[in-house]
Amino acid sequence: MKNNIIQKYHLRKHAQILVLPLLFLLVGGHLLRAQVIQIRENHLEERHSLAAVNAVTYSDRILQDLQDGIHITNSLEEIVLNGDEQFLKFHEIASDLMNDSIQSIQLAPDGVVTEIYPEEGNDTGKIDLLHDASRGAYARYAMEHNLTILQGPFELKQGGSGIAIRNPVYLEKNGKQEFWGFTIAIIRVPEIFTDSFGALKDFGYEYRLLKTIAPWSGEYTDVYQSGTKLTDPVSYSFSACGDTWQLQVMPSGGWGQKGPDSIAQKAGIVILLLITGLSYAVIALEDQRRSLKRLSITDNLTDVYNRNGFDQMLDRHLKKHPNAPCVVAELDIDDFKFINDMYGHASGDQVLQNLTSGMKAFFPKNTIIGRNGGDEFCLLLPGQTAEAVQSCFQDFTESRKAFTYEGIRHPFTISLGFAEYPAQAQTRKRLMQCADTALYVVKLNGKQGCKAYDRDPHEARTQLGFALKDISAHVPGAFLIYKADPKDDQLLFANQEMVRLAGCNDIHEFFIYTNRSFRNLISKSEQKEIEESIWRQINEGDGHSTDYVSFSLVRKDGTLRKVFDHGRIVNNSYYGRVFYVLLMDQEHMTQHYSM
Repeated sequence: MKNNIIQKYHLRKHAQILVLPLLFLLVGGHLLRAQVIQIRENHLEERHSLAAVNAVTYSDRILQDLQDGIHITNSLEEIVLNGDEQFLKFHEIASDLMNDSIQSIQLAPDGVVTEIYPEEGNDTGKIDLLHDASRGAYARYAMEHNLTILQGPFELKQGGSGIAIRNPVYLEKNGKQEFWGFTIAIIRVPEIFTDSFGALKDFGYEYRLLKTIAPWSGEYTDVYQSGTKLTDPVSYSFSACGDTWQLQVMPSGGWGQKGPDSIAQKAGIVILLLITGLSYAVIALEDQRRSLKRLSITDNLTDVYNRNGFDQMLDRHLKKHPNAPCVVAELDIDDFKFINDMYGHASGDQVLQNLTSGMKAFFPKNTIIGRNGGDEFCLLLPGQTAEAVQSCFQDFTESRKAFTYEGIRHPFTISLGFAEYPAQAQTRKRLMQCADTALYVVKLNGKQGCKAYDRDPHEARTQLGFALKDISAHVPGAFLIYKADPKDDQLLFANQEMVRLAGCNDIHEFFIYTNRSFRNLISKSEQKEIEESIWRQINEGDGHSTDYVSFSLVRKDGTLRKVFDHGRIVNNSYYGRVFYVLLMDQEHMTQHYSM
């Protein structure tokens, strides 16, 4: 009897001891299972959030790609507005504006296409856009609403697809705005979006880009898409030239990719994982949410705000301080494409990072810095006026900036335009436009400088006449620049007159023909004598570093042309000592002066 009682006591005690662990095990297992389910749901939510961030980011890039094409029509418009309605040098101008994603550049005075570059493969004849069956509705809408309009995509005769960008141009005559015609660029699709689509693919996304058929239509058409049909994609809409565009993205493997392992099935470590797994999951999820939010408004390369983040900060500032002055600046790197082409994209990235570091160190700590994309940046200086920051911006644009390539420091310069709120603009959009206009004036003036926005449009016209490109194009003779180094006479620049004198069609053909060497323009029998004469004059000169020689220039077709060479050594911020050379055709000079 006693043994039975003792046995029952031990059994009851053992059961009591097991109740709490079993209860904790059951409750803990249930909680862990619920947490695993939540983690899986959060994992899917995070994948959707990350896809949404990429949709926003690459929509912005696609919009910037479109702006590159629109910029061409705007550049042509500026030339018309500044008095060159006849476009006597259209083909030269269009050649400078062309790139691999542009099919053709056109002019349509009074709505009739009269000029096309390049002509080969694009000869469609004179099309009356305003009355054309397929183009008329778009052209008339653009003219009536003074709106740059997009039409397409459509099949190109040369193969592939394209989108037409038509910019209506109005001239002020007798106090009225009169329609001049259209400046037009035909962009190739998907070539113009190559970098954006390539990045999406590299990040493991399938994509589809759509746009409305026309500004007056709610119907969408495909612009381009990757090969896989999208299932439940995330999308982001944006506007361009009156059309609504939409970018849809989803992971290449779909949304149902394997998430975190179900810890609930591993019953043997329930208690340990319940304590550590829950805390880690909460911390990791919160940290990832913060990272995704920061990613959506931050430029990865420079660690400043992207255009979306800068716009948010500017809107927030204007809303909080509606009556307080502030200054917004737009700036970019002069000849940035040259730096990328000459030294590589790694050097280009270094330039962007060096400029960003310089801005952070130079401007006040409350300055908001953003990167628009490419080499373009924007600044917000709270509580400042245009007059107060003029000297500050001037000092910054004139300060030395450089990057390092193969152990050698190379300088670079910037151009900057700025505008004041609310004195010159009362909205974010208008404020940015004014700053960008001022930046454009700086570019017309030869770059490397800063300028405040000026409401007077005549100043830009005056400055346009003294742009370096215009001057070099109209120098009365063949003009070129090459390195002043007996061992390295690399050609750096040639105007169109020089290109024609050498018997070439464009600068690219000229550089290929000469192998970018000044020596190769001289007849081989004269090379040694001419080079010795040039350097003897330079070394024995009166301090002006000037030379005068005559030699036989070898044209691309093998013929010789006797020329007179007048050269001078100058110091250049990029290359050190270089020769500025003016070449005159001696036969033409003799004919002229003998009259």
